[in-house]
Amino acid sequence: MIRNIVKKEFRELFTLSTLLPVVVIAMVFGSVGQMIGSIGERIEEKPIIGVVNMDGGDLSAIAMSVLIEGGEVIYDGGDAVEGLEKAREDNGVALLVILENFSQNIYANHPGEIEIYWIMKGAGMMDSISSGVVEGLIQAVNQEISRELIQQDSQVDPALVLSPTTRTETTFFKGKEIEGLSPSQLGNMLGSQSIVIPVVVMMLIIMAGTSVISSMGLEKENKTLETLLTLPVRRSHIVIGKIVGSALVGVIMAAIYMIGFSRYMSSFRISDANLGDFGLTLGMHDYLLVGISLFVALLAGLSLCIVLGTFAKDYRSAQTLIFPITALAMISMFMIMFKDFDTLPAVLRVLLFAIPFSHPMMAMRSLMLDNYALVIGGIAYAAVFTAVMVAVAVRIFSSDRLLTGTFGGGTIRARLAAAIRRQ
Repeated sequence: MIRNIVKKEFRELFTLSTLLPVVVIAMVFGSVGQMIGSIGERIEEKPIIGVVNMDGGDLSAIAMSVLIEGGEVIYDGGDAVEGLEKAREDNGVALLVILENFSQNIYANHPGEIEIYWIMKGAGMMDSISSGVVEGLIQAVNQEISRELIQQDSQVDPALVLSPTTRTETTFFKGKEIEGLSPSQLGNMLGSQSIVIPVVVMMLIIMAGTSVISSMGLEKENKTLETLLTLPVRRSHIVIGKIVGSALVGVIMAAIYMIGFSRYMSSFRISDANLGDFGLTLGMHDYLLVGISLFVALLAGLSLCIVLGTFAKDYRSAQTLIFPITALAMISMFMIMFKDFDTLPAVLRVLLFAIPFSHPMMAMRSLMLDNYALVIGGIAYAAVFTAVMVAVAVRIFSSDRLLTGTFGGGTIRARLAAAIRRQ
């Protein structure tokens, strides 16, 4: 008897609908792990840099030897403008300019100056790996110069021996010239747009979508959906009412979650610098666009959930239908956290754009960099996606699908068979 009960429960639980979500989520985490694992390989790669040495001293020669050995130097000339253009053309990370009197200043107890012009392509976690390697090269330059000063038994101040160089930094990022920040610093300051917003949107979509699909399953299980469909109410009004009502609840939940999560992330803030000091600010119209993007994306996700909810037979089966929404939200979140939209391969860019609720995850960062085309295009796409899903849901609600569990063809065949039997 126990064996029969075990077999019955196993058959009911171990189905394709329960197994597929676990397999796909494992694949998602596997791909993320592969991306993280590739960081080690990226760190070992030599960064592409340009170098301009305007000093003829022995210490600048040491710095040059370290940079040439540790980096792939694609420019070694005397023109900084030419070197910067060459670095941009060859997908370089930075141009390093060793200024005049570099060696002489160090021997005179003044730090040697290095100007760094960073070429930043993305604000994702993996986009800053190459610039981090260059930071390591500069540290290696300091170490070699310190070793040389110690071997010479020079009269340089010990504090300067430990840190013999200083640098001024300018970062070129998507058409903006940001002085005084390195890519790592800028990435840390944009961390809330790379981590907080995607996580909040993902949780919003999952929570709101779960409530919609579960509600559909409960209504079918309790037969309340049949009563609702018999009322003199247009089916389109039912669909729109369900979507908008769930969206309002979702926005309230997102606001509460965002407050708590933002306070959590603020405890890890290292820099007190203000993005507004570097021209990375948002106006009221930008916040309006972010709000519209979030609400339209939420409507798109909920309209998709309504369509998926029509396949639920009861509350239990509805839980498995939540998986597609969860998987899409997680894929969007991970891709945006690890890579910038512009640095993704073309196939992944198309996939990310096609997921309607990925756009509010990218909206704030895009607006800070004046990329209005991506935000407005995302709003338009999500609106069209919502309209299509609402039309599909209304079509399903207007048919016998919700009551019979079959689509139109199956219903017609069943009616014909019943008519033949009556004859």
